[in-house]
Amino acid sequence: MRTQLSSLTVTPLSTALGAQISGVDITQPLSVEHRDAIEQALLTHSVLFLRGQAITPQQQARFAAHFGDLHIHPIYPNVPEQPEVLILDTAVTDVRDNAVWHTDVTFLPTPALGAVLSAKLLPAFGGDTLWASGIAAYEALSTPMKVLLTGLTATHDFTKSFPLERFGNSAEDLARWEETRRKNPPLSHPVVRTHPVSGRKSLFVSDGFTTRINELEPAESEAILKLLFAHTTRPEFTIRWRWQENDVAFWDNRVTQHYAVDDYWPQRRVMHRATILGDVPF
Repeated sequence: MRTQLSSLTVTPLSTALGAQISGVDITQPLSVEHRDAIEQALLTHSVLFLRGQAITPQQQARFAAHFGDLHIHPIYPNVPEQPEVLILDTAVTDVRDNAVWHTDVTFLPTPALGAVLSAKLLPAFGGDTLWASGIAAYEALSTPMKVLLTGLTATHDFTKSFPLERFGNSAEDLARWEETRRKNPPLSHPVVRTHPVSGRKSLFVSDGFTTRINELEPAESEAILKLLFAHTTRPEFTIRWRWQENDVAFWDNRVTQHYAVDDYWPQRRVMHRATILGDVPF
């Protein structure tokens, strides 16, 4: 059901996740009312979309900072005058790691709360992004499977999405990669995460960074992860967004995965992302 607060309108796009926001200009500082309404919409719908927002990197960082401290990515290039905004430019960087279902920066002890993604240059066709709801996926599991997963932890590894052979191609790149690996050794998070605000439970493993379930034997871990990766990304738990220039997406990284469809080569695609730091998963 569409909801409205002052000039802001929230239109749901599917049952599992996704809503379009209209009636707010995020190139301008947010009012407290709009900030709170957007935060509530994010908690309810997990990913929000806004059309026609021609934001500068400075405005994008300011909008994202309404919701938490910002992260500077250790590998991707960023906007020099606004380093909290990273650049995903297919003419400059190998972004194939985005064409896999993943939750951003789960190799950190405090993975991202969320991210704000802005479309700057789009191909004539292709380049959609999909999101999947970890909450909907968890709630659809059988009771015995929920019991099995309760209390399990999984290893998340930076190098799974950022392998040396793709991100160590020059002396400078190699040094950056080695430093990032040193600062971000593999670590563990719960397989089932509790949202720190809503209290809802969500699957918190993804093909992008999760390598194994720690308490299981290797063959068991491989089988369960394969099942969970496939289960979470079932169509009924996902939404697909067809980008237009100056669209902005804002998602709750704590309870979603996403996948940037790599179907537009050799066309170019440029996106800017501001990542909001979160807390320790539990």
